[in-house]
Amino acid sequence: MKKAFRIAAGFAPALALGVVLSQPTVASAEDEPCAAQQVRVDRAEDALARVTAVFERQKDKVDNAKAALERAETKVKQAKAKAALQKARERKADAAKEKKAQQMRLAKATERLEACLAG
Repeated sequence: MKKAFRIAAGFAPALALGVVLSQPTVASAEDEPCAAQQVRVDRAEDALARVTAVFERQKDKVDNAKAALERAETKVKQAKAKAALQKARERKADAAKEKKAQQMRLAKATERLEACLAG
């Protein structure tokens, strides 16, 4: 019984905080007709910035893996360097796909915002 009370007491402030934080968001969305679309565009731009940063880091990792392969002297080190290079290239390809997908999401969100502003 005490454990259930402690758990419920722990959720009450979080629940109240969630209600308090969500009310201004709803009020601002009702004040402006296209506020929801603008929020989506802003989020998509932020996500694109994060994905672009990940892609750049993956490019750097591929470059570093290429350099490590060139520096490898023994066959064992060369094999490890080739494996690391292959893994880095796969991750870079995944990051490139995610970047392209996020660019498409941003374009779609921008299109919706422009349609809302025009209408």
